[in-house]
Amino acid sequence: MMDMMNGGMAAWMLVWILLAIGLLALGVGLLVRRGLEPAKNHQQSAPASTAHDAPLELLRHRYAAGEIDEDEYLIRRSGLSQ
Repeated sequence: MMDMMNGGMAAWMLVWILLAIGLLALGVGLLVRRGLEPAKNHQQSAPASTAHDAPLELLRHRYAAGEIDEDEYLIRRSGLSQ
């Protein structure tokens, strides 16, 4: 029996064992990543807004960021509400 278990056969067995462990680790990693993905997306998602609210939200964001002044904000807001 020991004649069958020469160095070459032992090396191939080691390669297959390492390959199996690597594939198992990859599978577990992908499952963990997929399991965490919905929680990450849930934290980043904003409440759904209608198509009408999107331009107004953008306008509010620009005003809050200081890109436009109050007069410009009020003019554009009245234009969006018409």
